[in-house]
Amino acid sequence: MENEKAIIVNNVSKKYKLYSGTKERLLDLITPKHYGEDFYALKNVSFEAEKGDVIGFIGINGSGKSTLSNIVAGIVPETSGSVQVNGHSALIAVAAGLKGDLTGRDNIELKLLMLGFNKKEIEELEPGIIEFSELEKFIDQPVKSYSSGMKSRLGFAISVNVNPDVLIIDEALSVGDKAFSEKSLEKMMEFKEMGKTMIFVSHSTGQMKRFCQKILWLEYGMVKEFGPVEEVMPKYEEFIKNFKKMSRKKRLKYKRDRLAEQESNLAVSSK
Repeated sequence: MENEKAIIVNNVSKKYKLYSGTKERLLDLITPKHYGEDFYALKNVSFEAEKGDVIGFIGINGSGKSTLSNIVAGIVPETSGSVQVNGHSALIAVAAGLKGDLTGRDNIELKLLMLGFNKKEIEELEPGIIEFSELEKFIDQPVKSYSSGMKSRLGFAISVNVNPDVLIIDEALSVGDKAFSEKSLEKMMEFKEMGKTMIFVSHSTGQMKRFCQKILWLEYGMVKEFGPVEEVMPKYEEFIKNFKKMSRKKRLKYKRDRLAEQESNLAVSSK
């Protein structure tokens, strides 16, 4: 049933231009000739999340996990394809959308205003957010003076207290102290029991197994596998074990081979 879908990602690609310098970037803007090299962070990615699904994004660095989570959260636009999110989504990432010159308190108020809360609602939500963040006297200091752990706490506290329908957590639990990570994970479990839809991006396979029902495995910007955690995770762990043993040369060859394989698969599917 269509209305039971929380997220529908259909054939999403994200293209960036890589330039060798400022001159090339300027020439690409002002001349009809194309400069720079096209780089695809994501290529033809499709997946669906049912309401209440908890989906983990896994893959080695550079596989497109954060790009995809930013697109689903509506922070970065896709180059092609479509994304449908049913309900209000919140991204929890280290320092996502925080303004460095503003204090922690000002950031809370700004973020809530942008989410459509009125002054009275903000006054009611603010104490709970500050308490959850454990920032105490730092809440009235500029965010640019915060450590990455403190920024993560503030972003996390705002996002979980606005009660979103879809929650996207990008590596935010890996920053900061263990006690706060545990408290955050407890909050996530609470949301899971409430039947909220969540996307979880983490390098911790332990957290993934404990938390997720499904896994989306991305490899060099494309979907390698998507399915139940007990099916996909063992394959990924085996892959990581072998990948770590590879020399730099072998890793580059593996990447070239995979990208060539993707290109031929794309060519076949587009015929």
